[in-house]
Amino acid sequence: MDPSITSSLCEVILLAAKKNALKKAVFSKPNDKNIVKAVMSPVLIGGAPCLQAEYFHRDNKATHKNISLSDSPAPFILEMIGAFSQVNVITALGECEYKVSSKGKSVLLGGDKLIKKLEGAQTAPTTDQSTNNREKRYILDGSEPFLALLGVADKNGRVFDKKQSKFRQINRFLELVRDVEDKLPKGDIRICDLCCGKSYLSFAVYHYFAVIKGFKVSMTGIDLKPDVIEYCSDVAAKLGFDGLEFVCGDIREYKTDVTPSLVISLHACDVATDIVLLKAAEWKADVILSTPCCHHEMNHTISCETLSFITDYSMLRQKLCDAATDALRLKRLEAQGYSTAALELIDPDETPKNIMLRAIRKRNFDPSSPSAKKAMEEYLSAKRFICGENGQNVHY
Repeated sequence: MDPSITSSLCEVILLAAKKNALKKAVFSKPNDKNIVKAVMSPVLIGGAPCLQAEYFHRDNKATHKNISLSDSPAPFILEMIGAFSQVNVITALGECEYKVSSKGKSVLLGGDKLIKKLEGAQTAPTTDQSTNNREKRYILDGSEPFLALLGVADKNGRVFDKKQSKFRQINRFLELVRDVEDKLPKGDIRICDLCCGKSYLSFAVYHYFAVIKGFKVSMTGIDLKPDVIEYCSDVAAKLGFDGLEFVCGDIREYKTDVTPSLVISLHACDVATDIVLLKAAEWKADVILSTPCCHHEMNHTISCETLSFITDYSMLRQKLCDAATDALRLKRLEAQGYSTAALELIDPDETPKNIMLRAIRKRNFDPSSPSAKKAMEEYLSAKRFICGENGQNVHY
């Protein structure tokens, strides 16, 4: 390695950090084979600007090192550079790439140009001082290996423009998972993703608990499509996610020896969402997080003369059926012993499928208690009102 080149790279990172222009530096091709890669990013700790290095290990663990910008961080940065053969620096003013060949020859592409831009730039003001970041800090930053394999980001951690919405959706889902984490077991957790599809959430949730939180995770994704299951199984194997499996089959017939604490589902179509919720409630899962997709069944079965002033208009009829279906689903879960809520998953401008149904199991729930019987009657009464005699055979 050429010391002058590593010094130039260190200068880029330091200058970008001091100008508040550094987004992240991705360190790959490590000398230590127990490390997958590392990501350095700017954070605020106790109000002081710092650099945080997050190391991703092959055993799915993650470790962190922090150093204040006021504590001469150059030796820390140079030590990191020496431990990797490739570094990609991403700033608000541009990018540069550092590479070391198999013969030990090093090169910094775009470094001089970026230094000139940074030297000529004014220091940008920091934004949200109450958080740990100068800009919104997602749980995932784009550099996670599973995002690259799923086509959400490139190998350097840059999220593709067409996948920005999906990236925000995944992060928002993880925020909702984090909100209910205190309702779940610590250290050892069983999770099921029902109607998992391409399994963006399966990989994200597994990464959150196994890599970020360091839990021992047993997770199963289930879907009817064999090609999807084969694809997801291959991705899991490449990532070394030993606790994540994918099964092809009907979720109604799936059996597990260990009851899931967390059941998730993203955009299961129409009555598939009802099947998911029924299965999760049957298991008495501690937490259920489900985002419905289309709502067709009620559109065909609604029978309520009182609401005909709405149902006579097809567009308004569908909007009513969407809301009423999800409301009945939540009422049924309440009758089965859950505290429920309807939450916004993501901005409705990005997708109309933005409602999250959340259910948290009540401890010591007694289905024969007066309150439980009242909840069941309220659910059945609402279903009779909406669907009349047709309500006996509907899924929700």
